Amino acid sequence: MRFLILFVLAVAIVALALLIVGQLGFLKGKAPADLGIQDGKLKRPSRTPNSVTSQADLWPDHPQLAYSQIAPFKATGDGSTEMSKIADALKAMPRTVIVKQESGYVYAQSTTQLLKFTDDVEFVLDTGKGIIDVRSSSRLGQKDFGVNRARIEAIRKAIGQ
Repeated sequence: MRFLILFVLAVAIVALALLIVGQLGFLKGKAPADLGIQDGKLKRPSRTPNSVTSQADLWPDHPQLAYSQIAPFKATGDGSTEMSKIADALKAMPRTVIVKQESGYVYAQSTTQLLKFTDDVEFVLDTGKGIIDVRSSSRLGQKDFGVNRARIEAIRKAIGQ
């Protein structure tokens, strides 16, 4: 019984310490320096199951290919209407800020409520293909528990796709 009490106490102390560390911003990580379009591509998927991208097929031997695959958004005309809707949907999401918005590109950061982990979210318009490619990735951790996919699908739903 004493062991159980000590174990529960230890778990509670670790959980409290993790919460404090998160609230102080130590779990947000640094923004990757290689975001944006490099050689016509968004950054490759993470090597662990914590990112999704519509460009996953560009790395056919990637170990997380199946996990990271997600459909691109559809773009009509010059794509500006859909890009504007995406930006509006991002602005409406809690704890999400747009860091960069240019013609054909949007980069946002989304932060979790409790531990303040930060995810990077990118959208890039490809008018030649009539699509908007997307990438959403956690900066820290080995798993995202489906959060990045859920975020992208929520945005897809918000803009009516």
